[in-house]
Amino acid sequence: MLTRLHIKNIAVIDEVDIEFKNGFNVLTGETGAGKSIVIDSINMVLGERTSKDLIRNGEKKAIVEAMFDISSQKVIESLNELGIEAEDGSLLIYRDINVDGKGSCRINGQIATTGMVKEIARLLINIHGQNDNQALLMPSKHIEFLDSYAGNSNLLNEYHSLYLELKQIEKKMKECEIDEQEKERKIDLLQFQIDEITSAKLTKGEEEALIERREFVGSASKIIAALENARALLYDGDNYSKSVHDALAEVIDGFAEISKYDSKLNEFYEALNSIAIELDDIIYQTRDYAENIEYDQKELDDIELRLDLIHKLKRKYGNSIESILEYNEKIQNELDQIIKSDELYQKLENDYRQTVDKLKEIAEKLNKSRVSAAATLEGKIMSELSDLDMTKVKFKVDIRPVGLTHSGSDEVEFLISTNPGEPLKPLSKIASGGEMSRIMLAIKSILADSDDVETLIFDEIDTGVSGRAAQKIAEKISKISTKKQILCITHLAQIASMADSHFLIEKTVKEDKTSTVVSEMDEEMRQKELARIIGGAFITDLTMQNAREMLDMANTLKKECVV
Repeated sequence: MLTRLHIKNIAVIDEVDIEFKNGFNVLTGETGAGKSIVIDSINMVLGERTSKDLIRNGEKKAIVEAMFDISSQKVIESLNELGIEAEDGSLLIYRDINVDGKGSCRINGQIATTGMVKEIARLLINIHGQNDNQALLMPSKHIEFLDSYAGNSNLLNEYHSLYLELKQIEKKMKECEIDEQEKERKIDLLQFQIDEITSAKLTKGEEEALIERREFVGSASKIIAALENARALLYDGDNYSKSVHDALAEVIDGFAEISKYDSKLNEFYEALNSIAIELDDIIYQTRDYAENIEYDQKELDDIELRLDLIHKLKRKYGNSIESILEYNEKIQNELDQIIKSDELYQKLENDYRQTVDKLKEIAEKLNKSRVSAAATLEGKIMSELSDLDMTKVKFKVDIRPVGLTHSGSDEVEFLISTNPGEPLKPLSKIASGGEMSRIMLAIKSILADSDDVETLIFDEIDTGVSGRAAQKIAEKISKISTKKQILCITHLAQIASMADSHFLIEKTVKEDKTSTVVSEMDEEMRQKELARIIGGAFITDLTMQNAREMLDMANTLKKECVV
């Protein structure tokens, strides 16, 4: 049950707190006072899509909080699955939205997603607005009402899961269905590409190694000449100067004579000896390196041919050897798939038949459940409509067989005859707006007995009705409120008079700033508000008297509803 609603900075609402009671709660007020804003706020806190345009002008953030008393085991189990504890049977849902369009949700203080909130909300509140009447004009929605009444949720979940499997199998079968000529053409193309790549015997890193070798081989003569010149200068010298080797040997001999006179001179001597050893090693290594260089023009030509092949393959199959090899693996798998497609198709066909058989089995169970439920639903709806001053109505749930669809093998449509002697026809062909409201209320009344949702919200259920029909609707809602908490926004005095708790929504202007306030009315204020609804702008003693009489009559009728 919704016990408290806190709204801050939503549209013209500055900040309000509404303490809802058990039973029948009614909200009334002038057109434009902000009744729809209350419903928008409830939708927002329950996780529905919202817009930053709801934020009050000049404010940075809008906030809505809803406090619930919960006793439903389903709600408690759902909270436990989300890792949320219901403290003392209380549940607080919080949601805000900022001017940048971002926002946050919390359930009992824990951060939550809007999806989590919506999952919980569907077990807490059922909102019926004017758009729900339009659902009655859509035969595709009728099967949902019937399944809800029949309690087919588990069967439908099992069916939907299998139906999705069937669609996946169909998709795979379609992928396998290529004609033989196309199949052979595809095989030839893939096999040619695989042979071309495989025969090249590519290895990762090969291209980089070839480029490096090409640079070396192309510069081999230059390298040998440089090494030979270095060796000559280091070891042979020329006609005009000593070699580096001989000059260093002469320096070392000089230091050998003087090294005994000072430790520092001895350090120099030892260092020069080390240099001489390293120099000899370098001279021998460069000579060996130069002598072992092997190259010829044929190797260079072979490298160029190999690089040319790699470049051609890169243009066709990828921008690197790694990409070419990945592509080869991909088309190899594709070729295997095509070659094995006949075998795969046979398996898919078998899976398809088995899945269809299972679906037919569940669809048959759904059909039996729907036919059984339809028989009792028809009687209950006609009984409810009789209570709503539609005594001559005939109502039928027409169930027709169709092929396997996403909801079974049935097509469901509600048919109605509102006057004696008229044939049964689709709702959209016969029912008026007022009749549609009463039919929807009858359905909601019946479904309310079969679900655990504790709070029902009726947003202007009175559309298109007046007089006696309005009174009957009021009595029906009052009767439902003995089992469920009801929140109802209405423009009709008949409905407002039946409330257990009556809230006035009104607009005030202070310092050129408009605000909406919500206040619970006492008996005297209720009488005045009913007189306003009855008489409009002018409230007379007679309208006040009529309002008093309406309240007294409502109190008597509510006692009868309880009985």
